[in-house]
Amino acid sequence: MGSQDEHTDGTGRRALLGAAMFGAGGAVLGLSGTARAATAGSAGHGGGLKSLPVPTIIGHRGASGYRPEHTFGSYQLALDLGADIVEAGDLVPTRDGHLVCRHEPEIGGTTDVADHKEFADRKRTKVLDGVSTTGWFTEDFTLAELKTLRAIERIPANRPHNTLYNGRWEIPTFEEVLKWQDEQTRRRGKQVWIYPETKHPTYFRGLGLGLEERVAKLLHKHGKARRTSPVILQSFEPTSIQRLNKLVDNPLVVLLSAANTRPWDFVATGDPRTVADLITPKGLREIAGYAQGIGPTLDLVITKKADGSLDRETTLVADAHKVGLILHPYTMRNENPFLPAEYRKGTDADAYGDAFGAFKRYFATGIDGVFTDNADTGVLARGDFVNG
Repeated sequence: MGSQDEHTDGTGRRALLGAAMFGAGGAVLGLSGTARAATAGSAGHGGGLKSLPVPTIIGHRGASGYRPEHTFGSYQLALDLGADIVEAGDLVPTRDGHLVCRHEPEIGGTTDVADHKEFADRKRTKVLDGVSTTGWFTEDFTLAELKTLRAIERIPANRPHNTLYNGRWEIPTFEEVLKWQDEQTRRRGKQVWIYPETKHPTYFRGLGLGLEERVAKLLHKHGKARRTSPVILQSFEPTSIQRLNKLVDNPLVVLLSAANTRPWDFVATGDPRTVADLITPKGLREIAGYAQGIGPTLDLVITKKADGSLDRETTLVADAHKVGLILHPYTMRNENPFLPAEYRKGTDADAYGDAFGAFKRYFATGIDGVFTDNADTGVLARGDFVNG
């Protein structure tokens, strides 16, 4: 990101980001002039990505800084705190083919399943994307069985206050989320956006539980499979996004982990490329052929030194914008262990550091939005940035 962005006033910067975010989109997608104008026209009437504030504040698994993640308590609070989009949810299947919202198919760390003696014999060790994992897995339960469980806090060491809410909420289904979205939109008088993710799609396809077709079926059923629909779909597996691109017209985002890692679908098919290859100008051009954005880890935007402090700003934001891709990096959290070293205060694992300082630094790179566990902090930080 060049110095032009860093030295514009708030209004100019916002306009510049908006232009970078959408200026090349039509060309990249190969739309005709008429189609581009139609897309712009519909977006201008309150639909589509263009209707979102920039930088966009995305409630990561809801308001997971304050409530157990992927619960309606967490989703609801994210909206109350001002999130523009709620990441509802990470989608995994049940044995009988329903989609539910859990961070991972292994639910020992996010539900009270271990307290249910009737499910003791469901504990398994499986190889999940090459990693041996022991616990209870959604694909071994029917939806009716999962509905008897209750959510718990995933990282109690960092968020002991969230354990107060253990046992309060059940596991939501994706269909319940789509209905909740409509209800909240009516209640609040403004469009509520969601940002679901297909989790481990190659793994589940191998079990005969393909995710993309199930997601598409529900989106079509609820009239939310259009380019202007308030549902952005994301995945760490590029082939999952390519599959979705053939099934729905929703905005699509490829998630990107550390530079030296390989997406699991690449590993499974023998594709030698790493994330580092995907974020080259050539790799980004290819992504822009089937997606509208990328969701990189924050370390791909600004690298870190060995001590955990920020090092160098990369060219990723500029390179992605050049081919019309938006960037929604992940994940901003207020607590010390999750912040770059120079923004930490004290040594307590659950104490807040200088999250505002960190938000400001990342916003200055020109990113179009960010996933955060603390939507209220993000909204305030955006206000400082845009008006500063």
